[in-house]
Amino acid sequence: MSKKVISFVVVVILLLLVMLYSMMTGSIKVGFFQLVAGLITGDDDKVAVIRDLRFPRLIVSMFVGATLAVSGVLLQAVMRNPLAEAGVIGISSGAGLISLLFVTAFPTLFFWLPFFSFIGGAIACLIVYSFSWKSGLSPIRLVLVGMAVNATFTGLSQSFNYRGSYAVSGINQATTSIFTLQTWSSVQVVVLYGGIGLLLSLLLSSWCNLLVMQDKTVKNLGLSVTRARLLISIVAVALAAVATAIGGMIAFVGLLIPHIARQLVGSDHRVLIPFSALAGALLILIADTLGRTIVAPVEIPASIIMTVIGGPFLIFLLRKSGRIYGS
Repeated sequence: MSKKVISFVVVVILLLLVMLYSMMTGSIKVGFFQLVAGLITGDDDKVAVIRDLRFPRLIVSMFVGATLAVSGVLLQAVMRNPLAEAGVIGISSGAGLISLLFVTAFPTLFFWLPFFSFIGGAIACLIVYSFSWKSGLSPIRLVLVGMAVNATFTGLSQSFNYRGSYAVSGINQATTSIFTLQTWSSVQVVVLYGGIGLLLSLLLSSWCNLLVMQDKTVKNLGLSVTRARLLISIVAVALAAVATAIGGMIAFVGLLIPHIARQLVGSDHRVLIPFSALAGALLILIADTLGRTIVAPVEIPASIIMTVIGGPFLIFLLRKSGRIYGS
């Protein structure tokens, strides 16, 4: 059995095991057979609570992890930059700011939230591109500009929150990862928009493989480099925007997962994208499960756990990039 197949099997098994553990553990604990019997018969109050409150949280956290991981894969392919990630270069914070403004102004139009988050993410992506481009994209320059954009949008979001109104404090979900508040309505939104984005990313995987080559070579193969980069960027920003709109801002998923995935399944995007989706779902599900059980009943947001994990990993990549590019 090849390394790729083993990696897929291991990730799928781990995902199923963590899903099961996450269902049974928390403020309400049930055994495996009680869970199964309750789901079949529908007459167990504990299982009913788990079905209505914990299942949406579990599904949303997995889709958020999958979309963020695949967004990172696409951004790194388009920018040819191993440090590109929606949370690091400000796309998530841009999406979060516009989400916050939109949901404050139109709280009943929740279903359209990912669309307006996409506008915020696209604005942030455009700013980063514009200020980073100087005869090409330098990995270090792109990250530094991205961090500045991220800090600016994050500061604007926090300033908006500190107005202290009930409306704003009540919809803080756009700027912090609060999976506690997820409902089946959130599941519908993230599955619809996230599912479309993931499907499109699979369809674009062959283009991602071609973008590894020089632009002149790609053009000779009959592919418009500009059009390919634009379409892939749109899908990447859309995936990050959906995750931010529903799950809040979580950094480093799109940085950690693609690099680990390449070590396990290689750089062919036809394999890398589905594997990253599964691994991203597993990572955020673990982070959320740890966050709500490790110091229960107090909950630690998944974004904080990911920051603790991702910060040292970013430093490692920056040092590695410095050695490669001599910056």
